[in-house]
Amino acid sequence: MPSSFVYTFTKPLITSRPQSPILSRQELSAIASVSEETERKQTLRTLLVTLNDSPSRRAVGECIESLVQLQSRQSTLIAAQDIEEEALKNTVACKLLVSLYAHALDTHLGQAMQAEAEADWWADTERSNMNLLMYLVQSMSLSAIFDSVQASRARLSAFPLRLANLVQTIIQALHDRQLPIRVSAFTPRSLRQLFPSTKTFQPGAMTIALFPHLQHQPLSITASTLLYPSLKVRKPKDFANTITVFISNCMQYVTSLVTLPIELCKQECRYKRKELESIRNQCAEVLGRLALLRGALTSIINTQPSELQSITKQLEETVSRKTTTQAGAQIEASSTATLLNIIHLSSSLSSCENLYAGQVVKFNLKRPPAIVLLWPKFLLLPPLFIYTLRYAYASRASIAQVIRDARQTAEGFIRGWLIEPLKDVLRTVRAGGEDGVIIRREAVAADLNSLERMALSLAKDELCYGPEQLHDLAEKIRVGDLTPILELYEEDIKHPLKSAMLGTLLRSMFIQVQKAKVDIDQTLTGIDKLLKSQELTFAFVGFAPALTIVYLLGGAVTSFYLGGRGQGRYGGKAKRFAVWTIMRRIERLLISQPNKNVEPEWPQGEGSSSAISPLTSGLLLLAVAQLRMFAEVDLPAGSRLQEGFMDDVSDLEDPELGRMDKLSVVNRMWRCWGTALGWNTPTIPEYS
Repeated sequence: MPSSFVYTFTKPLITSRPQSPILSRQELSAIASVSEETERKQTLRTLLVTLNDSPSRRAVGECIESLVQLQSRQSTLIAAQDIEEEALKNTVACKLLVSLYAHALDTHLGQAMQAEAEADWWADTERSNMNLLMYLVQSMSLSAIFDSVQASRARLSAFPLRLANLVQTIIQALHDRQLPIRVSAFTPRSLRQLFPSTKTFQPGAMTIALFPHLQHQPLSITASTLLYPSLKVRKPKDFANTITVFISNCMQYVTSLVTLPIELCKQECRYKRKELESIRNQCAEVLGRLALLRGALTSIINTQPSELQSITKQLEETVSRKTTTQAGAQIEASSTATLLNIIHLSSSLSSCENLYAGQVVKFNLKRPPAIVLLWPKFLLLPPLFIYTLRYAYASRASIAQVIRDARQTAEGFIRGWLIEPLKDVLRTVRAGGEDGVIIRREAVAADLNSLERMALSLAKDELCYGPEQLHDLAEKIRVGDLTPILELYEEDIKHPLKSAMLGTLLRSMFIQVQKAKVDIDQTLTGIDKLLKSQELTFAFVGFAPALTIVYLLGGAVTSFYLGGRGQGRYGGKAKRFAVWTIMRRIERLLISQPNKNVEPEWPQGEGSSSAISPLTSGLLLLAVAQLRMFAEVDLPAGSRLQEGFMDDVSDLEDPELGRMDKLSVVNRMWRCWGTALGWNTPTIPEYS
């Protein structure tokens, strides 16, 4: 089944209907007389129903075979008279052409996307020395295991098995020279005699066995410099400098020999990446040419069905890249030109698929199989797992104690720093701060009443106050005014000894002490009111550290499982970064390759500011197909974000828009979706 991009792109063709012929009254009466429901018409209607349901490639091939068989049994007399049958044939031919056009788009799009994915893998490997070293180990040490298993060897045949190729090359050379296979034949001296040195800058047979890409590409300048270095130095001023320079050059040479395999692996990755990019560009160019034919195909189906043969021939030449095929030659005498071109188009499409597979296998361009990439883990994980189990069993007591301590710590943290503070917050909110924090109101009132009674008793005994005067003094005491008592105290301290023995000095002093206590109580009451007003704040302050720890820990766990490379928001950071890279590539294509290889026969829209070459158009469609896949899979279904993003993607897919129009669409996407998808962040992480 075609992809969603192909279905959307060919939707105008699927909904198109061939124009019915305009017939006169005499022709209609003639048709009515001969247009009975024949077997051919039933077959054509069945084919038409099959083609209306987005048929698979196999179903299209069966429809073509049925149409060929029907054409070979057709009666010349009836064909000339039954116009209804001819109209059904034209409609079936149009539907077949649209289906083949959709399959051609889907085939070249799939090949281009597959080649680009493989090229990206080789580029990621080439970018890092650690990846190159890992790739060298993966591709070298496992190969001999599969030599005895034919099925496994067949699965890995597309990948260069270095040690197996080296051993096979040595054995083949021994057979060619009719030498026995012995262990001594694998010594360095025997290998030098078996494989004498070749010309400079030309790899030997053993080097080609280890790095098969050297068959198609000579040594790079870097690798040649490493293999054949020059140790010539300038004439130094003294002997010590000569020794120093010579030792430095020797160390540099040894280092170069050590890093030579990594450099050759890097050259291999670069070679395969460039070959895959070349294949991708070829498929993209055909894809661009096919896309530019959509308008002409729609116009011919809707208004000019008679020109179906020319557009079919043009499609066949585009798919076959202007190479003729011999399919259908045996039925040329009994087939129409349109049907013959449709057969050629189907055959060319099959040849194109085989050509792509042949190129990938011939140059060993696919990434290593999963078993080759995972064998170091399979080799190292069992010993590590056994060692871990033995260590865990030997330290089971300490591990159990650590687990118990961790559980107690977690329980204490949850109970003492989360649950209890949360209960205090809820208790504070519910109680509303009725009780005092430092001092209670009853204690303050008792001290004030005691002061009042002491002062009133002294005034009644010494000052002879009446009831009204005592009432006034009580009111003054409640507001803190003890003037009569203080005046009595002032008189007593004039004769302290006499007042202490016979007067009221001691009673006045005790009243002063009680007054100080009442003042302290009132001060504490003010502080208590201040604390009560901020009691909820203090409760949250005690709860905040634990809440912060839980928030950070939960965020880290959520980011680990849902963010980063996982299924986070809008596909995760890695997916959004990939879309950011695609958007940058689209803008770069529209700016840097606007008029490369533009051919005048490929029509552009009337509103286009400048033409786009087929190669650039194909690369754009390849990138836009990935944007559509991201929108369908990772954006919220049915949301305004997805609908708007898909509308912009549809504008980029439209071959009728020119370069400047599509640049405007790209600018609109940066402006509208940059913030939502994180494209406008100051730093974009790199995922290798």
